[in-house]
Amino acid sequence: MAYGTYRGFFRPEWAGPLAKVLVLLLVGYGLYQNRHLKSLYLVLLGLFLNTLVIFANGGHMPVSLETLRRAGIEGWEELLRNKGDAVHTLLDESTRLPFLGDVIPLPPLRKAASLGDLFILAGIAGVVVEGALRAGGRRLPRRQAALRVLAFLLLVFLLLALRI
Repeated sequence: MAYGTYRGFFRPEWAGPLAKVLVLLLVGYGLYQNRHLKSLYLVLLGLFLNTLVIFANGGHMPVSLETLRRAGIEGWEELLRNKGDAVHTLLDESTRLPFLGDVIPLPPLRKAASLGDLFILAGIAGVVVEGALRAGGRRLPRRQAALRVLAFLLLVFLLLALRI
């Protein structure tokens, strides 16, 4: 939907909120099916915080231009000012719950994140740890479990760094 909006196929006023509702339904279903993984409750909290700020701001995630600059992201000011992005809107004085928007710069990843995003990332890392410790259905010795967790976390961070 975001690409279609960028190319002019969809209007951002309805494409962004519709895509978000579909994503929320799919992610919610996935969270429900995996509720035995305790780390997913952090993902649920992050999802709730992001949903709260998105719906408080007309279906768009507010993003700070200063945060984008500090994260090393340039060239989005005009698109955000013209509301041409189906996902984001420019954070300004009329923004509701601005502290929950994309206001945390992550320069090494060239990303702007929200508090909800950080909870989601922590939850995903926790799921990786839980999965590493439960792999094979048997209890691993501590050293082997720690090495497995470290390997899984390094893989996740490598994938984030490469933006795969």
